Amino acid sequence: MHLYVELWNARPAWLALSAEERGAYFEQVGPAIEQLTNAGVEIVGWAINDDDTPHSSGHTYIAVWKMPNLELVKMLEEIVEGAGWYNYFDQINARGELVGPPPLLEHMAQL
Repeated sequence: MHLYVELWNARPAWLALSAEERGAYFEQVGPAIEQLTNAGVEIVGWAINDDDTPHSSGHTYIAVWKMPNLELVKMLEEIVEGAGWYNYFDQINARGELVGPPPLLEHMAQL
């Protein structure tokens, strides 16, 4: 099982689009999200970052995904890239195999 986290802000190119153009873009992206969820990808949640988050990354939007395998992680990455998402949004990603606290803390202790 893998965890995937996206943090993003709108770029000027997105802000320059009309509401109709933005809606058309989301209509294009929607079926890809459905394809992922049908394949077993779980949307843990999407959120608008609280303005008063301590030590905030400065990003407006957050998405957290849970994915059964690395192949689906790579599918998401290919879909996002292929949709031209990064033309419209400045985004950073984080991904990794889902582990519990003991292995993570052990990894940190071994640094």
